[in-house]
Amino acid sequence: MRLVLSFAAAGLIASLAGAAAPQASYTNPILFADYSDPDMIRVGRDYYLIASSFHFSPGIPILKSRDLVHWTIIGHVLPKLPFAPEYDMPGPHMLTDKISKPVGGTRYAGGVWAPSIRHHAGKFYVYWATIDEGVFMATATRAEGPWSAPVKVIDQKMLEDPCPFWDDDGQAWLVHSRHGAGPLILHRMSADGTRVLDAGEVIVEDKVNLPILEGPKFYKRNGYYYIFAPFGGVEKGAQVALRSRNIRGPYEQRVVLEQGSTKLEGPHQGGWVETPSGQGWFAHFNSTGAFGRIVHLEPVKWVDDWPVMGDPIPGKTSGQPVASHAMPDTGSPPTRDRLQDSDEFSDAKLGVQWEWNHNPDDSAWSLTKRPGYLRLSAGPAEHLVTARNTLTQILQGPSRMTTRIDITGMKDGQRAGLALFGVRPSWIGVVRDKGAAHVTLATEGDETPGPAIAAKAIELRAEVGIEQTVRYSYSLDGKTFTPMGSAIQLARFSWWKGSRPALFSFSRAAPGSARGWIDADWFRVERLPAKAE
Repeated sequence: MRLVLSFAAAGLIASLAGAAAPQASYTNPILFADYSDPDMIRVGRDYYLIASSFHFSPGIPILKSRDLVHWTIIGHVLPKLPFAPEYDMPGPHMLTDKISKPVGGTRYAGGVWAPSIRHHAGKFYVYWATIDEGVFMATATRAEGPWSAPVKVIDQKMLEDPCPFWDDDGQAWLVHSRHGAGPLILHRMSADGTRVLDAGEVIVEDKVNLPILEGPKFYKRNGYYYIFAPFGGVEKGAQVALRSRNIRGPYEQRVVLEQGSTKLEGPHQGGWVETPSGQGWFAHFNSTGAFGRIVHLEPVKWVDDWPVMGDPIPGKTSGQPVASHAMPDTGSPPTRDRLQDSDEFSDAKLGVQWEWNHNPDDSAWSLTKRPGYLRLSAGPAEHLVTARNTLTQILQGPSRMTTRIDITGMKDGQRAGLALFGVRPSWIGVVRDKGAAHVTLATEGDETPGPAIAAKAIELRAEVGIEQTVRYSYSLDGKTFTPMGSAIQLARFSWWKGSRPALFSFSRAAPGSARGWIDADWFRVERLPAKAE
C-alpha cells in the first residue's frame, strides 16, 4: 500500500509539474477585432460585452467572458434589422464598388449605433439608436436569448448612443446624445424602460472643452452619479468622467484616459465594470483603420471619487493606456476562450460569428439543400456592394482565410468567391461567362481574368497582413496556391466598420435568367502574428 501511494504521489507531482501555469498577465488589445463602441457589464461571475453592428444582420453581437480577457460570441440581440425597407437593399442603387456614397436604396452606416447593456430586476436590457429611425430597446432573461422584439423608446431621427439607468428608488432614466455628437440629453423613463416620460433636458454641453461629446454611460458610486463619455472624435479623442450629486447636474468634469506618452491615439468610448474583489476595469476601442475599432482593457483606480484609467500620468489626474497588465482578479481562473471564426458548415444553423451585409434573402441561401455545405444562390446585382447575401465575419487582426467552393452550379453572368468586404472592396473568385469559368481577381470593381478552369471546386485564399494589405491566391489541388496580383491596400474605414472577410455570389445576367449557385464546403481562419517581424 505504501508503494502504491508513493507511485500515486509521484504521478501527481509529475502532473502538476507538467501543467501550464495560470496566465499571469495579458497584452492589449484583448480583442484584435472590430467590436466598436463596446459596453460591458458583470452579472454574477459572468461578463457580457456588446458592440455596434450598424448595417450588418443579425445585429448587436453579445460576447461572454469569465476573465475579462478571453471572450466568446454567444448570440445577437437582433435576428434581423426590421426598422426600414432599406435594410433589405431594395435600391435603386447609385453605389458602386468604386465609391462610398450615395448609399440610397441601402442602409450603409445606418443600423445599430453604440448600444448599451444593463441588468435590472432579473432581466438584461439593451438600448441602441438607429440614426434614421429612433431609439430602441429589447430585453431577455438570458443573454443568449431569446430577446424580445425591438420596442421604440423615442420616435425621433438623428439621436445616438442611448444608455439607461435605474436609480435606487426605482426611477428609470435615459441619457443619449445627438448626431454630430452632443449635447447629452436626459429623460425620465417608465419603470419598464419602454418609453420616455418627457421631451428631455440638456444636462451637459461644453463645445470648447468637450467637443464631439458622445457615447455616454451612466453609473452610480458612493452617492455620485457618473457619466463616462468619449470626446474629441473617433481617432484622436479621449475619455472624460462627469460626476454630480444630482442626476440632472450640474456635472463636474475630468479627463480620465488619454494618449499620454503612448503610441495609442484616441483611447476612449467603452464600458466599466467592477469584479467581485472590487477591481475596476474599462474596455474601450482604438481606431486602427482597416482592422476597425479594436478593444483594449484598462485597470481603473479611484482617487477622491474620480476614476483613473490605465497607468497614471505623472503630474496629471488622467491615465494612459497599458500595453500589458496583470490578469484581472475576477474570481475565475483564466480561460482559453476565443472568438469563433472557422466554420465547416456542418451544423443546421450558421455559426454565431457570421453576419450578413444587410438583411439576407432567406430563399437564396441554405445549409440543408446539401448538408455539410453552405449554398449561396446568386441574386441580381451589378456590384458587390449592392449584392444581397454577402456573408461576413469580423476580421481578427492579421489572418489567413481559406475557403473551398464547389462551382458546378454556377451560371453565365455569375460571380462568386472570397472578398475583403467594405468600401471599394477586393475579391478573388470565379466568373462564369459564355459557358467558361475563369479565376478572377477584382479590385474596386475592376476585374482581371485569370486562367480558365474545368475543375469542379476551387480553394480561395486571402492573407491580411499587419500593414493592412491583402494578398489573394487560389488552388485547384488543395496543396499548391497560385498568387493573383500584388498586395492590395484595404479601405481604411468602411461605413464606420473595418474590412471584413466575406463569401459572396451575385449575377449580372439578364433579368429572368437561371439563377446559379455555389456550395461552400468550409471556411478556415489562421491567425497570424500581430506585429511586423
